[in-house]
Amino acid sequence: MTRSTPRPVHPQFLERWSPRAFDGSVLDEETLLTLFDAAHWAPSAFNYQPWRFVWALQGDANWDALLGLLVPANAAWASKAGALVFVLSDRLFVSPMNGETSPATTASFDAGAAWASLALQAHAMGLHTHAMAGYDHARAPDVLGAGERFKVEAAVAIGRIGNREDLPEAMQKREFPSPRKPVEEIAFAGKLTEG
Repeated sequence: MTRSTPRPVHPQFLERWSPRAFDGSVLDEETLLTLFDAAHWAPSAFNYQPWRFVWALQGDANWDALLGLLVPANAAWASKAGALVFVLSDRLFVSPMNGETSPATTASFDAGAAWASLALQAHAMGLHTHAMAGYDHARAPDVLGAGERFKVEAAVAIGRIGNREDLPEAMQKREFPSPRKPVEEIAFAGKLTEG
């Protein structure tokens, strides 16, 4: 399936998608650090940069712990990714003016911008990413060292695309770039007109 749009959107947005079929090859640490470098240039409120990343490379000492957080259906295919990353956000904002802390009201939004930057950098490097909400939300904060301060936002599999035929049949049918709602269903002039 080829994505298209009637507007002059940069091709990277149409070409980037989230496969489940990875080839099992390992990523090197420098490649992963390049993705984090791209992510850390994302915009954030007061330039606070509330995102954090906890990562493991395929087969390293942290791999089993991070893979073990995924729900079984996700772990089955994500086990062939080259890296696993968990995206976290800081729940506290520390004022650059006076050092006072307050709840970070835009941390999830800002972490989402960092994740999008990481995904687009991965695409530019010939890699693929697939973000997941399917992980053990109760255990993740402890395993990842998040404590009460950091919110675990999502898990991300990163790697080189593999063969669709290696997936279970039900997943093979969904292994293509997904469509999007028309812009008119998500953008409203002046006031939201649904719900």
